[in-house]
Amino acid sequence: MNVLDRVRHNKNARTILSMVLVVVLVLSFFFSLPLIFGVSTPVRVVESSSMCIPNNTVPGPDYRPYTLEDFLWTLTHPFNRTLNVGDVIIIQDVDPKTLNTDYPNSDIIVYKKPNDQTGTPIVHRIVASYTENGTLHFQTKGDGNGEKWPAVPSLSEYDSNSIYTANGQGVSADLVEGKVILRIPLLGWVTLFFRYVSWGLPLVFVLILLLVILEFVLPVVKRKPQPKDEIII
Repeated sequence: MNVLDRVRHNKNARTILSMVLVVVLVLSFFFSLPLIFGVSTPVRVVESSSMCIPNNTVPGPDYRPYTLEDFLWTLTHPFNRTLNVGDVIIIQDVDPKTLNTDYPNSDIIVYKKPNDQTGTPIVHRIVASYTENGTLHFQTKGDGNGEKWPAVPSLSEYDSNSIYTANGQGVSADLVEGKVILRIPLLGWVTLFFRYVSWGLPLVFVLILLLVILEFVLPVVKRKPQPKDEIII
């Protein structure tokens, strides 16, 4: 009997092989995403409530945290055109010149902070654009900041790091990582749970350990020895 036949007739071997194949397929899928969408991190989870409609305050000292109202609104408006905490967003590379700047139907973009390009990128909607010294810039705003989307905001409500000045303070085209082409509601709460709940990963480890015990250890323990043939004299 060759190796394949042994695997085919062994339940434990089939289970282990199936688990390995699933892991390989999942890893292959995620490693191929940057090539497909043209950005280094094409899948992100929305962590801030600035794009959530109930959030009606502007960033700053009085910026309130994510609330129960926001969460309930997320549950009751899963396919709203704005973003909510816990959404998984798919980001695609784009030529900045082709971005839609016609607010309120403009594109939602992911960009690096002009004053902190190594920090967590911002996910906000384009409000307007302008060109200065031959460089394209975008003015952005969170849908839940100030006048809530789709109301047209005033100049003072634009993001503090993209307010137009004579020196071109704004999101320059080279800082744009891509635009949001798809949102998957609520799925990102799994990631947020493990990120912010300290006992999340230990719980997963315990569940995996229990699964291994139930699948592999208990059957061996419960297996009864085969009775030997009696010898008649």
